[in-house]
Amino acid sequence: MSEPEKEAKFCEMRASARAIFRIVLEEASIARGFARHAQCERGILRVCEDLYDLHSYSRVLVISVGKAGHTMAAALREQVGGSLEGMVASSVDPAEQLRGFRYFRGGHPTPNAESIRAATAVLRALDAQPASALVIFMISGGGSSILEKPIDDEISLDDLIATYRALVHSGAPIAEINAVRKHLSGVKGGRLAQAAYPAQQVSLLVTDVPDNAPDALASGPTMPDSTSVEDCYRIAEKYDLVKQFPQSVGELFEGHAIEETPKSSDPAFVRARWWTLLSNHTVVDEAGTAAERAGFFVHVDNSCDDWDYARAAEYLVGRVRELRKQFSPLCLISGGEVTVKVTNGGVGGRNQQFALACAEKIAGENLAVLSAGTDGVDGNSPAAGAVVDGSTLQRAQERGLDLRNARERFDGFPFFSALGDAIETGPTGNNLRDLRILLAW
Repeated sequence: MSEPEKEAKFCEMRASARAIFRIVLEEASIARGFARHAQCERGILRVCEDLYDLHSYSRVLVISVGKAGHTMAAALREQVGGSLEGMVASSVDPAEQLRGFRYFRGGHPTPNAESIRAATAVLRALDAQPASALVIFMISGGGSSILEKPIDDEISLDDLIATYRALVHSGAPIAEINAVRKHLSGVKGGRLAQAAYPAQQVSLLVTDVPDNAPDALASGPTMPDSTSVEDCYRIAEKYDLVKQFPQSVGELFEGHAIEETPKSSDPAFVRARWWTLLSNHTVVDEAGTAAERAGFFVHVDNSCDDWDYARAAEYLVGRVRELRKQFSPLCLISGGEVTVKVTNGGVGGRNQQFALACAEKIAGENLAVLSAGTDGVDGNSPAAGAVVDGSTLQRAQERGLDLRNARERFDGFPFFSALGDAIETGPTGNNLRDLRILLAW
């Protein structure tokens, strides 16, 4: 194969990876998830296997929290009609707000003053609900920082932000980060459900956490908490966090003064239900379907979820090399998230960091790798992720770009933007974790 033919093939495979990702975003959208799992006819709302006669309640209050806060509220309004009222706490401003809803723009990835105002307003509204009311909670990724109120008034907003940064930069997986967040919060770890008691409750989940840990989504504000204070102390010791926390938080750990979160025996959960409408499992399934339709043999391997990005790159590139000995063309799909410990402050994210690691390993090979977040945002960059292939390293060198320097400085976005290989979708209004697509031919 001539050099122009090779470049044309690489270009074709990068385009194929992008096309699969684009289809996934469409098929795993909030609107399609609600159309499948949350429908309303003549005032009867069906949520998966449950039915709710909306006319039978004295009030129906909607609380929608997370990156998909507005998108979920709009999808429910599309099903139910214009009678809904409630609150939306999200990290972005919608083009147009829904009538009857009060909006808050919380911070992400760290809380802001609006996050605390939102939590205060939500708690006040929930405290007023009687047993005859129905509270529809809609929870999506990012809610941990978008809706927040410290459990202790001594913890200031600046202290809260410093605590979040220490957790996010520790290299800990999201489940461990959320275990600590829950116990330091007045709204997480089931505390919103406690506030809503005795009203009937149903939670609609669009989840960006592992499927086997739904209470980790947005730090589980409406679910019994499966983690304990002892977990918090263990995690803090494991990552040497206490000395990184501000004094107000460090003292709670040093004095073993953290309060336990509500568990499954709490009365708040007797009239509560939870349903997952969309998850990373949806993303992986839709990616597999799209890849098969494009003519690829498909293999799924999610085993590197929550691994360090470099270890995940080593593993997945090795797997695709093994599999292509039997199947061609091949598409290896991997869902979930990798972890990155940030040591230098460039512009990038975990997906672009993973792509940089892969680009070094596959130089010259007939392989292409896409890694991107379904929320459309990767770290502190405007990209969702990036796509690389066997020609990336050479193309970068021809343009005077230093791949290794970009990786060491956590500066993937300028690198990929210069190559035209950044994936920029803009915020999707959804958040179903990340997707990695590895193609071999």
